[in-house]
Amino acid sequence: MSEHAPVLITLGLLFLAGLAADTIGRRTKLPRVTILLGIGIIIGKSGFDLVPDTVQALYPILSIVALTMVSFVLGSALTRKNMSSNGRAIFVVSLAVVLVTILGMGAGLWLLGLPLPLALLFGAVATATDPAATQDAVRQSQVQSGFSKTIQGIVAIDDAWGLLAFSLVVVVARSLLGESAGSGLVHALWEIGGAVALGLGVGLPAAVMTGRLKKGEPQMTEALGIVFLTAGLAVYFGVSYLLAGITAGLVIANFARHQKRAFHEIEYIQWPFLLLFFLLAGASLELGALWQAGAVGGAYIVLRVLSRLLGGWLGGVVAQSPAGERRWYGAALLPQAGVAVGMALVAAQEFPDYGELLLTITVGTTVAFELFGPPLTLLALKRTEKL
Repeated sequence: MSEHAPVLITLGLLFLAGLAADTIGRRTKLPRVTILLGIGIIIGKSGFDLVPDTVQALYPILSIVALTMVSFVLGSALTRKNMSSNGRAIFVVSLAVVLVTILGMGAGLWLLGLPLPLALLFGAVATATDPAATQDAVRQSQVQSGFSKTIQGIVAIDDAWGLLAFSLVVVVARSLLGESAGSGLVHALWEIGGAVALGLGVGLPAAVMTGRLKKGEPQMTEALGIVFLTAGLAVYFGVSYLLAGITAGLVIANFARHQKRAFHEIEYIQWPFLLLFFLLAGASLELGALWQAGAVGGAYIVLRVLSRLLGGWLGGVVAQSPAGERRWYGAALLPQAGVAVGMALVAAQEFPDYGELLLTITVGTTVAFELFGPPLTLLALKRTEKL
């Protein structure tokens, strides 16, 4: 039994590190996500390499569970009440940010000398936002405003726009290279349509069941059952667990009799999962990739920041959002994580000649955006709190 001791000791220390990060975050106003990632980097591959392989091996399944929980909570932001008051801004701003990011990144990198197909692929990868970091920044800020609800709604649907845009860009890139483009679109339709169908299949029965059970532990069991079932079925069928979770959360939020209680249970239990997720994510990051990214990585960071800021502002203008909020939409949507890396992996498989550069730039810039993105999200929430 002694082989289990390092795993248990490591998990215990990771939870205590999370407690320290939570305390530091409250006293310094730094995002907990950034602190946890920083601790993870120190103890991980780029630091002292203190995390046993058996614990690091938990990261893939832990990330699926944690992000599915986050997606459920984000889906609950798409209620009829929220959509009636902020729906225009949610749809318009999210779509504007995605389109401007693709066009801005694609044009910028193409003008800097990259092949147009590769530049467009980088633009599509750059559309992805980190829902977990953004959602945690909202929770830590304790800001309850139209802006915070709009940001939650945008994060809930922008990955759907991003996945669709990425799939279309793959088709365009294949056409530019003179290759067949049909399979990429079919895969995209399955990943998105299948995820929505799965979310409906889980969400509708759950909406009927939620509110009919007693308060207390059975409700927590219900929430965990829904999350794990959705995540597992999504992985099994090869569809997006993020979109499946968002769809299920949306359905439950709009049709359950007492939906808030179910989402409160998920909010209560998700932090330990997220804590380990961010720590192990930091431990898996390799800072060397950031240096390897070089000039192209620097251009990617600058172009993504400018594109998000411009897209958020343009979307806010079209949606007629309050003038004081428009310049902060893009800043609040800068965190970038697993979805972007996933897109880069798919693109690398589809375009082997571009694979190494795609992965190096995406992984390297993800380190940067995960460290300075959450503080900007927190700043945006605070600056718009009293508008």
